[in-house]
Amino acid sequence: MDAIEDFIDHVTGTGIDQVPEAAIRAAKTFILDSLGVGLSGGNGPWVREMVQLSQQWGQGDDARVWGHGQRLPAPGAAMCNAYQIHNAEFDCVHEGAVVHSMTVLLGAALAVAERDRGVSGKDLILASILGVDVACHIAVAVTTALKFFRPGTAGALAAVTAIGKMKGFNRERLRNAYSIAYGQMCGTMQAHTEGSALLGMQVGFNARNAVVACDMAATGLPGPREVLEGPFGFLRLFEDAYDRNILLAELGKTWRITELSHKPFPSGRATHGIVDGCLRLQRQIGFLPDQIKSIKADVPSLIHQLVGRPIGPGMTTNYARLCAQYVTAHALYHDGIGVDAYDDNALTHSRTNDLARRISIIVDDNPDPNALSPVALTVILRTGDQHEITIQNVYGSPANPMSHEAHLEKFRRNCAAAPRPLTSRQVEILIEMIENLESLEEVTALIDSMMP
Repeated sequence: MDAIEDFIDHVTGTGIDQVPEAAIRAAKTFILDSLGVGLSGGNGPWVREMVQLSQQWGQGDDARVWGHGQRLPAPGAAMCNAYQIHNAEFDCVHEGAVVHSMTVLLGAALAVAERDRGVSGKDLILASILGVDVACHIAVAVTTALKFFRPGTAGALAAVTAIGKMKGFNRERLRNAYSIAYGQMCGTMQAHTEGSALLGMQVGFNARNAVVACDMAATGLPGPREVLEGPFGFLRLFEDAYDRNILLAELGKTWRITELSHKPFPSGRATHGIVDGCLRLQRQIGFLPDQIKSIKADVPSLIHQLVGRPIGPGMTTNYARLCAQYVTAHALYHDGIGVDAYDDNALTHSRTNDLARRISIIVDDNPDPNALSPVALTVILRTGDQHEITIQNVYGSPANPMSHEAHLEKFRRNCAAAPRPLTSRQVEILIEMIENLESLEEVTALIDSMMP
């Protein structure tokens, strides 16, 4: 029997009363985080063009684009909002799964909730928990390196789970929704390799496709049954190898949403261990960036694959976010990375670029193809002094979490960076709504509170 049946059992058979409090708290934390990142992402590259195109492709007032307010058919709104959540590389991530598991999910789920109405805060919490569970239990079982863009592909499964749960799909409809979404699934790593804006757009495509798949399944349209383990199923086509024992062993026992990591910086998560370690050393020792002769980062192969790219002239914003050399050098000059780290002045700052060229990213002997830690750093100063640090738990991970205050400060900053910045009153209302999300009767109120 295909393992999709076990996941269908988990989704259709789990109620909010069976979910631990820690998972509920995590869901509220990362729903708020994703809303803030999505608002800030409304100023991202190519957003306006995507919204305008979506308006040309079809009329409808199902759901709104965050930070802009235009109404679109639900698939178009899902695509635009999911893209906005991911386009700044500021969205939460499950490190072991290598999946931004709330991104496709929330963009799609809230578009459907706004269209269909009647979705409560409890419904959204449970849908989010189960969506993350499905995507991440599947992804952590993979034993080989990234082949396709997993945040998009596994993200589609998360979104279908969330929508299907909100709509009360039975087993047959949920299976069909998974399979129809699978037929539309996309996500090439070539976009990541080149630092193309298409990378974030693929997240949007999968959000749109998840909405379409669930709408089609709701009419009774059928799809293949062996979604995961068939001869051409997800785990045989989009991934190269997996461990079936890991795939199912923790289902219903480990709630993957409690394992999500915050992103404290708007850059690829694979850069964060290097940035975290360098900033820790800088604060401990007190050296200035201009005093650095060289930095060597010994990293797992996945980090090198994702962000080991060389700095160069004419870098695009998307490329720079995924360049560990640039991100680390900028962080050392500015004590961190803000959303302004990728404007023209920052990208062409000569001393930042000079320091970046003195940073080496070296592959270590870690055998795990999906590992994002540990990271071993060696900083050599012009005086000859050498300082070393090894980062096991990167800042923002469950083992080294952001404080609640830092989480809220990130949200407030992102709301202020929206195309139409939220007022302080709107921001605090949203925070209060999420803190009491179990009591919210209609989640469309969240979207209402995000509009100018």
